[in-house]
Amino acid sequence: MNKKLIVLGVIVLTLIITMAVAPSKEMTAVAAPAAEKSVFDAKTAHSYAKGKKAAYLSGIHMKAGTVENCEGCHSSSVIDDSEKDINAKCESCHGSLADMAKTTEGEVNPHSSHLGTMNCTTCHTGHTPSKSYCLNCHEFDMNISAGGKVKNEWYEDLSKYANAKPVRVEKTDIVVVGTGATGFTAAITALSKGKKVIMLEKMPIVGGNSQLAAGGMNAAGTRFQKAKKIPDNPDVMFNDTMKGGKNINNPDLVRILADQSSKSIEWLASINAELGFIAMGGGATYPRFHGPTSGDFVGPFLSAKLRERVVKDGADVRVNSKVVKLVTNAQGDVTGVLVKGKHSGIYQIDAKAVILASGGFGANNKLVASYRPDAKGVQTSNQPGTQGDGIVLGTSVGAATVDMKEIQLNPTMLVGSPVIVSEIVRGAGGIFVNRDGKRFISELTTRDVTTAAIRKQKGASCFIVFDDTVRKNVKQTGAFFQLGKVKQGKSLDELAKELSIPADALKATVARFNTMVEKGKDEDFGRHNFAQKIEGPNFYAIEVKPAIHYCMGGLKIDEKARVINTEGKVIKGLYAGGEVTGGVHGANRLGGNSISETITFGRIAGEQAAALK
Repeated sequence: MNKKLIVLGVIVLTLIITMAVAPSKEMTAVAAPAAEKSVFDAKTAHSYAKGKKAAYLSGIHMKAGTVENCEGCHSSSVIDDSEKDINAKCESCHGSLADMAKTTEGEVNPHSSHLGTMNCTTCHTGHTPSKSYCLNCHEFDMNISAGGKVKNEWYEDLSKYANAKPVRVEKTDIVVVGTGATGFTAAITALSKGKKVIMLEKMPIVGGNSQLAAGGMNAAGTRFQKAKKIPDNPDVMFNDTMKGGKNINNPDLVRILADQSSKSIEWLASINAELGFIAMGGGATYPRFHGPTSGDFVGPFLSAKLRERVVKDGADVRVNSKVVKLVTNAQGDVTGVLVKGKHSGIYQIDAKAVILASGGFGANNKLVASYRPDAKGVQTSNQPGTQGDGIVLGTSVGAATVDMKEIQLNPTMLVGSPVIVSEIVRGAGGIFVNRDGKRFISELTTRDVTTAAIRKQKGASCFIVFDDTVRKNVKQTGAFFQLGKVKQGKSLDELAKELSIPADALKATVARFNTMVEKGKDEDFGRHNFAQKIEGPNFYAIEVKPAIHYCMGGLKIDEKARVINTEGKVIKGLYAGGEVTGGVHGANRLGGNSISETITFGRIAGEQAAALK
């Protein structure tokens, strides 16, 4: 057997982020060819303890005597793409991720992540330099044993696989491409209809951008709103969404988004993912952000609940498994996918339907800049795998696209770490302040208007100022403190000094804001929701700036989540939902509408794919 297959004889002190999702019992890796002699022998093993390879984890372990041969990390000569077997070995020696977190020291604990439980091999590799997955996004001063430099290697030209031949063929009912909220929701829905589902994720972790969502899920007319006597309804949500999108949205899709939003909230509650907390979001007439009552970030909360349910219901979830081509028949119908497995090579899965739920292209700056030149070189809040693969796959079989130039910059990415500071912080009482110590816009207007205003300020950034009441009421602020990105003072004078802004101006700004809160009217910028005054006893500020955040454009779909081709016809067997599609948000997405879209259109895609004959 080719010894190159014996990759990753990992130990680990696990660094961060993935979940080890069990592969299907039926088959996840290529069957090993018969061999007269096992590759797991002392000669092979100790070669990794000599020379350059001794610097990697396999060599370090063998040299130290903690592992005697390959079987110390590998229980099989075949490595499945999800690397479940190797990670089980790691945990047998080092304990679980939670165990490692208890003994890890440092300003930032890499074993305690917002991305949940993950494979050790996400960061730690046996025969190559280990790389901290955290550093794909964050600028931490973080070292890793036997580590190397981290660089973005996630983009790949899929056209080179046009004539690729599979080494094997599998069959299933439905293939879901992507493991964000849309993909999980679609899979759970299809599984409830008795269908066999395989989910494919190219990254070493599941969750996609959905796992990073900080705000909430927009929904109108819910029982949670009614309990608080909030007079919201789907018509108001429809109008807000169309207005926010500059009325270029597809009204049929927006109507579905609004009308089905309350049912989607109830669907989440039915799988133990209740969103009962209500907050105000930008561009909304009424408070309709729905989040966990615990105050947790909505993204990690939903991702954990959804993946727990999808595994419980029997989906075959595979990480390190990249879809490189859609398979079609003579009529142009989609009949399956070609997959590039990290260890198993190129293989084919035949399916009755394929659901694209692979997200947008916000981490592909070259592609972003081709549609929006002013965003060239701008940082992104997207996870590094958001390269636009699903759009490439769809267009390769004739799919039409819509609104591709509509790319949203989120106005409030935390300076120093690509974490989005949700509108919830401002909705709960925070205000924008520039380097002159003054407010300059309503804190709850639409993201496009807010982004333009912030980019005009000195330094192209600003501060969100808040007090203990907001810190207590918005649990998400805890993450900003953990990241060391919060300036604070026991008085506004102290805070102003920390920010290097005029104290008199800051005090005057806060005093005027508090006066307008008492009046219930923003006489300066027309903010229509105040929450409460900024009174202390402690005062805080975080610096934020705009970042590439969301792609409103994507594949064209109809009301049944079916992908439409350039001739206006349905591509049979191909469905899509979430950020890989266009039409729902128009020229600008309202905060909270993305999670709403993923759940509603994920449900529709799952139902329609399961019903396909």
